[in-house]
Amino acid sequence: MSMATTPEPQPPAPHAADSHDLIRVHGARENNLKDVSIEIPKRRLTVFTGVSGSGKSSLVFDTIAAESQRLINETYSAFLQGFMPNRARPEVDVLDGLTTAISVDQQRMGGDPRSTVGTATDANAMLRILFSRLGQPHIGPPSAYSFNTATVRASGAITVERGAKTKAEKATFTRTGGMCTRCEGRGKVSDIDLTQLYDDSKSIAEGAFTIPGWKSDNVWTVGIYAESGFLDPNKPIRRFTKKEMHDFLYREPTKVKVNGVNLTYEGLIPKIQKSFLSKDKEAMQPHIRAFVERAVTFTTCPECDGTRLSEGARSSKIAGISIADACGMEIRDLAEWVRGVHEPSVTPLLTALQGTLDSFTEIGLGYLSLDRSAGTLSGGEAQRVKMIRHLGSSLTDVTYVFDEPTIGLHPHDIQRMNDLLLRLRDKGNTVLVVEHKPEAIAIADHVVDLGPGAGTAGGTVCFEGTVDGLRASDTVTGRHLDDRATVKESVRKPTGALEIRGATANNLQGVDVDIPLGVLCVITGVAGSGKSSLVHGSVPAEEGVVSVDQSPIRGSRRSNPATYTGLLDPIRKAFAKANGVKPALFSANSEGACPTCNGAGVIYTDLAMMAGVATTCEDCEGKRFQASVLDYHLGGRDISEVLAMSVTEAEEFFADGEARTPAAHKILERLMDVGLGYLSLGQPLTTLSGGERQRLKLATHMAEKGGVYVLDEPTTGLHLADVEQLLGLLDRLVESGKSVIVIEHHQAVMAHADWIIDLGPGAGHDGGRIVFEGTPADLVADRSTLTGEHLAAYVGA
Repeated sequence: MSMATTPEPQPPAPHAADSHDLIRVHGARENNLKDVSIEIPKRRLTVFTGVSGSGKSSLVFDTIAAESQRLINETYSAFLQGFMPNRARPEVDVLDGLTTAISVDQQRMGGDPRSTVGTATDANAMLRILFSRLGQPHIGPPSAYSFNTATVRASGAITVERGAKTKAEKATFTRTGGMCTRCEGRGKVSDIDLTQLYDDSKSIAEGAFTIPGWKSDNVWTVGIYAESGFLDPNKPIRRFTKKEMHDFLYREPTKVKVNGVNLTYEGLIPKIQKSFLSKDKEAMQPHIRAFVERAVTFTTCPECDGTRLSEGARSSKIAGISIADACGMEIRDLAEWVRGVHEPSVTPLLTALQGTLDSFTEIGLGYLSLDRSAGTLSGGEAQRVKMIRHLGSSLTDVTYVFDEPTIGLHPHDIQRMNDLLLRLRDKGNTVLVVEHKPEAIAIADHVVDLGPGAGTAGGTVCFEGTVDGLRASDTVTGRHLDDRATVKESVRKPTGALEIRGATANNLQGVDVDIPLGVLCVITGVAGSGKSSLVHGSVPAEEGVVSVDQSPIRGSRRSNPATYTGLLDPIRKAFAKANGVKPALFSANSEGACPTCNGAGVIYTDLAMMAGVATTCEDCEGKRFQASVLDYHLGGRDISEVLAMSVTEAEEFFADGEARTPAAHKILERLMDVGLGYLSLGQPLTTLSGGERQRLKLATHMAEKGGVYVLDEPTTGLHLADVEQLLGLLDRLVESGKSVIVIEHHQAVMAHADWIIDLGPGAGHDGGRIVFEGTPADLVADRSTLTGEHLAAYVGA
């Protein structure tokens, strides 16, 4: 008798919705990407690596995140889309499986003086509501505690129409704001130091002006004051009458005739403000920048004592604390104070505020205060401030895109950042991270390595897989992943010292330190320990100190490495001399520009709420110059061909032969020194990555005749393979007789230093003290600080 066999239960067929677990990218060609096709797993942490300029940001930000945000914008009505930024579809064949993307990039936060950490994170808005409900005495609604809102009073007649009748009624309007009237909510007042503009013991005819470029034979500057008729040019300025002094410094624009030429005369102070102070300091020549830094002084507002708030807003208190006191506290202390406020009527508000403040502490920014200007945050701090609003979010299945989230972080803090990224992933989100640090690459579920080189030599996928697979691969990243610098056996001897005594800027606690000169000195410590305050706030900004900070370089799509570094000037002159014509012909922003596209090379068509279209100019074929200009050659090349060259090609081209131009060759050598040999001279600055922009800035500053170089985290955006080249550059600077002071967290730079100054032990009021001074070998042997422990582990001691 045969037994009937029970069939094995079949597993249920997978649901169709579960098959969409990959983000598929096919044929991506944005910027330097060369038909890149990859599949990225969803709900995992994927790290994108590769040398600086290899195409990581082009793939992650300009392709995946940009298309996701563009598709979301398209779900709104055409009316709303008209108010949104226009996004063109990225150059890609297929983008499939996208989810809502939230980009957290390295862009510094707005430099507006009224933008603070509190206003950028909504913490201020919640505090204002809290004080308007509980503050005693009660002074008004939340706007009464806002330094961005001025008090306004108005009265007058309004016409009311009722049926066929019209009637005039008197109306008054009052809005109570919290803005300090003296500084207009900025916390600082600016003043021009008149002693830097002129020598008042001399007359105008004797050359009293000390402003750069103001020569006595210049009718537009000195001449107009001497010949205007308002002043006596032969009388010393200190002997001017009250009326003459007013005309000299403050007179409104007035038409005058000087030597038969109609000119506009205006007071010296408004003239200086227009000609110098309204321009971007970064774009100025070094001697002009030095003059502006000397002539303009910013002092704390005497009326509000830097709090930005009116007297009324400062007088209203909760448990003896005003809103100005609350914003001035370190955020971790403010969180404790909020915990102590018990009032059932505002419980939901207190809960939300406490959650925001605790997120600051959790992300390692508890040392900041809410009144800190947003423009003073480093790139890393700004990025972490932007992360705060996403930490407590209930959204899942979101794609979070990060651009080097470990930037500006001490090795001790990187572990905390890693935990946050893993937490976002574990909530069911896709996390895409562009990163160079081995500690951050190590936590990846999936790695995509782009390269093999930078610029035109990059843009392809060299490796896809696990971290162990990357380590075993023969890619540039794989070979350098386990690189470990060794501590120097012998260090250079200092030739002098920069003495700092009693430094108290920000959180520094009366620091006395001698920074050695003639060597490579590294200032380190956890984020917020006072490194930048010590260097930027206490190192005297004298002649001879060249500071390369993290402030972004500004530039439109017309700006390129050739214009930014001043390289185009000697090139234009060389072309003009070789062809016997004017240098202005060889500028795409001047006489030589193609008239159809005005020297842009492309024609932009605005399509209202649709993405604008850029088409290559048919007349100049994208070369940007008039056809007649391209008939002029230097060394067998026209100006458009020279701008299309890479730095490496141009360095050879201008080195010898007919095109030999020593001034251009020097600038090109500096660009090679900082590892930018692959950039093309005419590449728009808007297409450069963060690391490339900082190195471009470093190359420009290397031309300045300074004895002391101060560099703020020069390894930002640098691949492991490029750090070695940077160390070589720092060594060459020291060997040429310069002193190099570097604020840095990268252990390879610390190990390479001649002298280390470690600040700490913690951040904010727990920092601001020197916890170690000495050689890297002593720091490793000592292991008394957090930096010492991490450096010892790094070098394998």
